[in-house]
Amino acid sequence: MCRSVLPLLVTLSPALLLLPDVAVTHKQLREDYKYGRQDLELPEKESHCTWKCILFTVQWPGGFCQSLNNETLCRIPQSVNNWTIHGLWPLKAQACCSCWPMFHSDVQELEAELNEHWPSLLKTKSSFQFWKEEWRKHGTCAACVEGFNSPLKYFNLCLKLRQQFDIHRLLEDAGITPSCERSYKVVEVQDVLTPHLGDKYEIQCVKDDKDQQVWFQVKVRLFRNLTVGCDHHGPAAGSGPASHSSPGHPCPLDAPFFYLPINHRDPRRPCG
Repeated sequence: MCRSVLPLLVTLSPALLLLPDVAVTHKQLREDYKYGRQDLELPEKESHCTWKCILFTVQWPGGFCQSLNNETLCRIPQSVNNWTIHGLWPLKAQACCSCWPMFHSDVQELEAELNEHWPSLLKTKSSFQFWKEEWRKHGTCAACVEGFNSPLKYFNLCLKLRQQFDIHRLLEDAGITPSCERSYKVVEVQDVLTPHLGDKYEIQCVKDDKDQQVWFQVKVRLFRNLTVGCDHHGPAAGSGPASHSSPGHPCPLDAPFFYLPINHRDPRRPCG
């Protein structure tokens, strides 16, 4: 049976994803692979799990589409009207394992939630391909911590983090809503988000084809126990030269930016 995901504010103990040299059945191996082992006792396991902070990143679909050079690439499913997950990325992680593949069955029980809250916004990439890439580049690096040590756990925790950091509701309650006419400043958004995200997060923008600053995503720095405020710096796992880098940049403090509405029919032209 699947063990319930650990509470977000409880410290997660680290454990390496190596199976002991004992005879086990195929069913046991499959359950260990999917749900993660809980009884690992390996020497020096702390030294292999070097990352201290993890970035939880959500993106606004109306801004994401402005980040793409090719306007035909973007799609926003009709069911998507909210902030979506971009990823959960350990900083300075070394315990990555490209040998750990992910299969559809690993996240099948979460598929409905993932399609709603973590969809691919590219016509050229299915949602499962997106999830698979995120697991390969980032999830396997996080997996040295027990609470992340399977695809199911990793994606389940991401969904719970998105629920905990309900940015759309926080903004809406404060009167900050998508608009083609009204612009916002960073300080306005910080006044709303800082009490909930701490002070170690980044509001990111991209420039649209009118050279306007457009709100793109939010990166929240978390400790391993998923509490806010981690200030340990370093590149995200999988963020090397060979990997896709985010087009976002910190929204300028002295210039307004737009929080554009979602246009499902023509994502690149939210304002017509």
